[in-house]
Amino acid sequence: MSTGMRGINALRQSAVAGQLMRFLIAGGISTVIYTAVYLPLAMWVFGRERAVFAVPFAFAVAVTAGYWLHSNWSFRGHGTRQSGGGQQAKFVGVQGVGLGLHAALTWGMTDGLGLPAWTPLIPGLIIVPVVTFLLNRQWVFR
Repeated sequence: MSTGMRGINALRQSAVAGQLMRFLIAGGISTVIYTAVYLPLAMWVFGRERAVFAVPFAFAVAVTAGYWLHSNWSFRGHGTRQSGGGQQAKFVGVQGVGLGLHAALTWGMTDGLGLPAWTPLIPGLIIVPVVTFLLNRQWVFR
């Protein structure tokens, strides 16, 4: 068996790899939800100059769906689930970091650089998932 195949088999058997794959799929669903709320608001309600105002609305809808997906699927079998609101508060805090990153990218790229409203989605959909996966795995669902 080649080294590459051994590496692929090791990833398939890794709990972290499984979590990461589920996280990416659930994140993809959350991203579609975020985008479906953000783009119409940014393009037709607020306009490019104020596209950043669409971020909190898109965030609120996507984070609600995201908590359910991540707690019941992405991190299924990992760590503990806490009763009460502590774990949910941590999740919202982590998502708040994501919101801040999205808002900073949106403001900087649309208002600061004058780019179209859709452009912040590209770096945001790469940077934010990596940061939130690490925080969720190490702090929220540990």
